[in-house]
Amino acid sequence: MTKSNIEYRDITSKNTEVISQVVETHCFPQLNCRSWRLAVETNNIRDWTKVPTHCLKYVSYYMLGKQYRLECEAVANAAIEYAKSIKVGPHDVWIFDIDETALSNLPYFSRPDVDFGACPYNETLANEWDSAGKAPAIPAVLEVYKTVVSLGINPVFLSGSSQKYRAVRKANLIEAGYTSWILLILKEDNDTRSAVEFKTSWIKSLITSEYRIVGNIGDQWSDLIGENPGARTFKVPNPMYYIA
Repeated sequence: MTKSNIEYRDITSKNTEVISQVVETHCFPQLNCRSWRLAVETNNIRDWTKVPTHCLKYVSYYMLGKQYRLECEAVANAAIEYAKSIKVGPHDVWIFDIDETALSNLPYFSRPDVDFGACPYNETLANEWDSAGKAPAIPAVLEVYKTVVSLGINPVFLSGSSQKYRAVRKANLIEAGYTSWILLILKEDNDTRSAVEFKTSWIKSLITSEYRIVGNIGDQWSDLIGENPGARTFKVPNPMYYIA
């Protein structure tokens, strides 16, 4: 897989190695943060609203160090291997979530006023970042996208991101390397459904339209559960926030 050359804050390669070593041993008397992250990724801890204060340093080291990149690459490699193994038909689609899947919001989350999800959610700050449209691609997921397109599988972007940012999201995706898709589905501001309900409804619509969902990749379990989420689902890590 292509290694990420994106840097957030002033992180040198030497510092990255040190960070990775710290992550391996980093725990606190009050809370083992590696175990907390495992429970989050396996959906055993749910409905949490922010990263535990004691785990801020652990999460920041994980997200800025090499382990996060390596784990994204492991997921992407599995997805690519699977995609290459299937017999592709003209109505096959692959669903991509956007935030923390196709695109990375790490430049935003690494800010001191956000602190990798350890600060309470601030809608004003989040909207300002979304409206800027400056999120870079997650390189490993971009490789999945390129493989899917090369195989003739139709990409669909399905996100709970606000419909009012459609033009910004479209431009951001294209700038990041996601240049084509058959559908870009975003959520209306007056849509009160949960993420699972919203995405399940659209997936049902795709199936009704005789599309076959061969793959689905996201960072939240709400991207990947529900009725008929896809023949195979792939979850990239995200210990910074939870969406039900």
